[in-house]
Amino acid sequence: MRDRDRELRLADILVETTDTLTDDFDLDRYLEWLADRCEELVDARGVGVMYTGGEEEVRIVPCGRQQVAVRGLLEVQYCGGPCVESFDTGEPVPPMRICPEGAGARWPEFAERAGENGIEETYAVPIRRDDTILGVLNIFVAAANGDERPGHRVTSERGMRIAQTLANAAATGLHNHRTHSACRVLSEQLQTALDSRIHVEQAKGLLAERWNTGMDEAFAALRGYARREQQVIDLVATQVIRGKIDAEALRRGRSEPS
Repeated sequence: MRDRDRELRLADILVETTDTLTDDFDLDRYLEWLADRCEELVDARGVGVMYTGGEEEVRIVPCGRQQVAVRGLLEVQYCGGPCVESFDTGEPVPPMRICPEGAGARWPEFAERAGENGIEETYAVPIRRDDTILGVLNIFVAAANGDERPGHRVTSERGMRIAQTLANAAATGLHNHRTHSACRVLSEQLQTALDSRIHVEQAKGLLAERWNTGMDEAFAALRGYARREQQVIDLVATQVIRGKIDAEALRRGRSEPS
């Protein structure tokens, strides 16, 4: 991919990366897409995502031409590796060659597995929002082959900058999605509470008029019945409005203390 084409492609991908405020948003599918786009932009053998979203659950998402190998390279990092190190520090891990003097000296188990899979170099960038580490992109670079034209392969240093730009955009998109989801949940809870209050007020008014009594006494009857029958008061109020509760059963609750 030529540099100009890569820049235009990156711009398009960055727009898509932050488009997360949709009803059908799927986190696993999004992380797979993110890893795929990163692999495309940096000419990697494979890209893995380790994602927690700031919680305890860890998601591991591999992509590329060797997904099984990439998954193994992520999983072996329980002994140490660029992905785990970036997650722990919140900082990028610069390109490091898979050799005894490089990754081999730092993470021997990881380096051995990487070498077995033809990986020549690796680096990692955090998906970070302020002080919260949401995850990490781990890039695996294979040795160049003779079919590649000079100047058309992304250097690891430039690839890391591209990957970090993509990770930053993803952090914004994921943060916005979490905020949007939290607001939707709160809105639904408030609407449910409002609907419940409306039902109770309607039932209180109906009973107070029917019995020629005060609203407080009507509410005591509703609450007493709900306690005896172990039902939520909103359900009792709805049944009263629909005329599905016997009046005498409700009257027995009128004398219960509040």
